[in-house]
Amino acid sequence: MAHKKGVGSTKNGRDSIGKRLGIKKFNGTFIKPGQILVRQRGKTINIGLNTYISKDYTIHSRIYGVVKYIKCKNKTFVSIMPINYKKYEQKNYGRNSK
Repeated sequence: MAHKKGVGSTKNGRDSIGKRLGIKKFNGTFIKPGQILVRQRGKTINIGLNTYISKDYTIHSRIYGVVKYIKCKNKTFVSIMPINYKKYEQKNYGRNSK
């Protein structure tokens, strides 16, 4: 009988870090040009109005506006609805108010 436990190597001793994917700006959020709306692998969410997609399928905003997610025939689209930035500040919405 062995007096010490046999020490072998394990096959499952590693883990990768999270990639921080997902929706970054939700429905009704004010957004600036170039800000990231969605980080994704593949095209799970499609681009709509005033958005563009980069080579790693990240969706960005083209203009100042408000985020709008729309479901249509089992597909989700993200669009930016234009808004006048000066009016947005004057109405004291969100963090832009002082």
